[in-house]
Amino acid sequence: MTDTAAWPFGTDADRDDPLTALRIAVTGSHPMWCYLVAFDRESAARPTDREAAMLAAYLEEYKTYFYGPDDSSGYRYKMARRLLDVDGGANGVTFHKYGEDDWGYRRRTWSVGPMFVPPSPTYRKAFPSEAVGPLTLEQVMDQAHDTWPKRWQDWKTAHPEVFGA
Repeated sequence: MTDTAAWPFGTDADRDDPLTALRIAVTGSHPMWCYLVAFDRESAARPTDREAAMLAAYLEEYKTYFYGPDDSSGYRYKMARRLLDVDGGANGVTFHKYGEDDWGYRRRTWSVGPMFVPPSPTYRKAFPSEAVGPLTLEQVMDQAHDTWPKRWQDWKTAHPEVFGA
């Protein structure tokens, strides 16, 4: 994309990042837009190709469950016409990668507590008795789905090409 007028997200999301092609917003820890799934550009490391596929699968599971099939009607269809998936009524997730197999996440609506869960390696070192982590991306996604664990496990089982056997 070279036309800046065609990019409605301004500097909030990185237009030319490879994750954008997967509809994953690359943004800060507190994005202005209500992205369904985002990756924190301030992360210490980038997702591997496998992790990028997992982020895309996480997004697809969310859209399938909450918006139904990818047809030519309804909000999912309208959302697909945008360059990234946004919904002001959704409590989107921003993922942060501290390092290899060390991930955290935050919900858009969180206003107190640590920035990401699990907290940073620096926090874990300072407070080892409270330490949780490091966690892989899949473990963090499992934790983010703690309200609907069966639904998420069924999705992962149905997508071994992303999540393995």
